[in-house]
Amino acid sequence: MTSRSISPVQPIIVAAKDWTPTSWQSKPIKQDVDYPDQAHLGKVLEKIGRLPPMVAPGEIHRLRQQLADVAHGKAFLLQGGDCAELFDYCAQGPIEAKLKVLLQMSLVLVWGARMPVVRIARMAGQYAKPRSKPTEMHEGKEILSYRGDNVNGYDPADRTPDPERLLGAYFHSAATLNYVRAILAEGFADLHHPSNWNLHHVKSSTLRQEYQGIVDRLTDALDFMKTIGADPNAGGAHSESVSSTLNTVDIFASHEGLLLEYEQALTRLMTDPANSAQQKYYNVGTHFIWIGDRTRQLDGAHVEYFRGIENPIGVKCGPSMKPEELIDLLNILDADKRPGKITLITRYGVDQVEKYLPGHIKAVQESGHTVVWACDPMHGNTKQSVSGVKTRHLIDITKELSQAIRIHKQMGSHLGGVHFELTGDRVTECVGGSMELLDAELLDRYETHCDPRLNYEQALDMAFLIAKYQEKQRGFSGVMSL
Repeated sequence: MTSRSISPVQPIIVAAKDWTPTSWQSKPIKQDVDYPDQAHLGKVLEKIGRLPPMVAPGEIHRLRQQLADVAHGKAFLLQGGDCAELFDYCAQGPIEAKLKVLLQMSLVLVWGARMPVVRIARMAGQYAKPRSKPTEMHEGKEILSYRGDNVNGYDPADRTPDPERLLGAYFHSAATLNYVRAILAEGFADLHHPSNWNLHHVKSSTLRQEYQGIVDRLTDALDFMKTIGADPNAGGAHSESVSSTLNTVDIFASHEGLLLEYEQALTRLMTDPANSAQQKYYNVGTHFIWIGDRTRQLDGAHVEYFRGIENPIGVKCGPSMKPEELIDLLNILDADKRPGKITLITRYGVDQVEKYLPGHIKAVQESGHTVVWACDPMHGNTKQSVSGVKTRHLIDITKELSQAIRIHKQMGSHLGGVHFELTGDRVTECVGGSMELLDAELLDRYETHCDPRLNYEQALDMAFLIAKYQEKQRGFSGVMSL
C-alpha cells in the first residue's frame, strides 16, 4: 500500500472585477502629496508593507455585522474624535479622555434608544487632512499648507513632506490601538467603575436637573441588574455564565483614506473570517475608512481604491453631491448591495439640509441599497468668530441634526447615527452648549490645528439631547424635535 500526499486546497481569491491594490494609480487623483524624495518614499512604503497588520479581518467582519444592524434600525452608530490627530495625542491622558467621553455618550444613547450603540473613534490614524489650497501665506511668504502630522509639520519651517512621517503614523496608530485594547481588556469600560458624571458645567438649573435625572435612572438600572443577578461583578452562582457586556465594549478605529500610497501598503490579501476557503483584500490599518467630500470623483483614484477593500466604508455627502451621482457612487463601491457596507455621512450646513437631504434619501431608496445614514452636523457649520478663529455654534449643530432626524422620519427612512468632531478635553473651540461658552472665551483654550471640536461637556450635551429625543420616540409616534 502506497501513501500519497494530499496537496492542500488553495484558497480562492475573491476580488472586485479588474481591481488590484495598485489599480488606483492609473486614475486621476486629488489631494495627493508631492514628495521631493521619491526614492526615500519608496523605501518607507516598502517597510510599511512588511509591518504587521494593526487590525484583524475578524474585527472588520464584526464591525460590518454591527453596521448591518444599524442599517436595519437595530442599533445606533456613534462616531467621533479629533478633526486631525496629532502624534502628541498618542499618550495615556488624551487616549483615556477620548475613550471616556465616547463611552459616556454611548451609555446615555443606549439608555435613550434601548438599543446597542456601535462605537467608532476617529482615532489611531486620523492624521491627514485635505486642504482647499496646497499653499498658504505666512508673514508675506507663500509656504506649503499643513497637511497633517503624517505629511509635514505644523511649524511653518517644517512644511516639506517627509516620508518618515508615514512610518510615524503607523507606529503612533499601532501604539494607540495597543493601549486602547489593553485598557478595555482591563475593565476601563466597566460600568461598575463609574466615570465622573460631573454636571456642574450646566448653567441652567432646569437643564441640569434633566441631565441629572437621566444619570440617576442609569445608575438605578445598573443597581437593579446587580440585584437580580445580571451583574457578573456581583459574585454568586450565576456570575460566570453572565455576558461580559457590562465589563467591556467594542471600540473600532477609523480615519479618512486620503494618502493612497499609505493605504495601499496596508492592504493585504487575508483569509475571510466568514469563509476560510476564500481570501479577500482588507485594509489592515484601520477598521472603518471613509472618502471625503473632496476625493469622491467617480473616475478618481480614491473611489477606485475603496471599491476593492472589504472594510466598511463611509462617504461624506454634501451639497455638491447630485442624487444621480450618489447612485452611481453606491453602485461602484458596493455592487452587491450589502447592508452595512456603506455609511453615508451627510454634512450640509444648517441652511442646506432641507434643500439637499430629501433628494439624497429618495435616490438611495430607489437604488435598492441599504446604507447607514449618519449625520455630521459639524462640517457644514464652520464660521469665523469675532475672536478671529474658526468656530461652530452648538445651536447650528443641534438644528442640523434635528432637521435630519425629522426629514428621515417623514420620508420613511431613519437616521442611524451621528458623526462628531470632539475631544475629551475641556477646550474652548465651539460656542454655546449647556456651559454657555461665549465667543469671547474661545481663545482661553483654543488648541485645534485644524477645525473646532466639541469639548467634553458639549459632546455630552449632544448625547443627552439625542437620548431625550429617543426616549420620547419610544413613547410617542409623532415627530419630535431635539
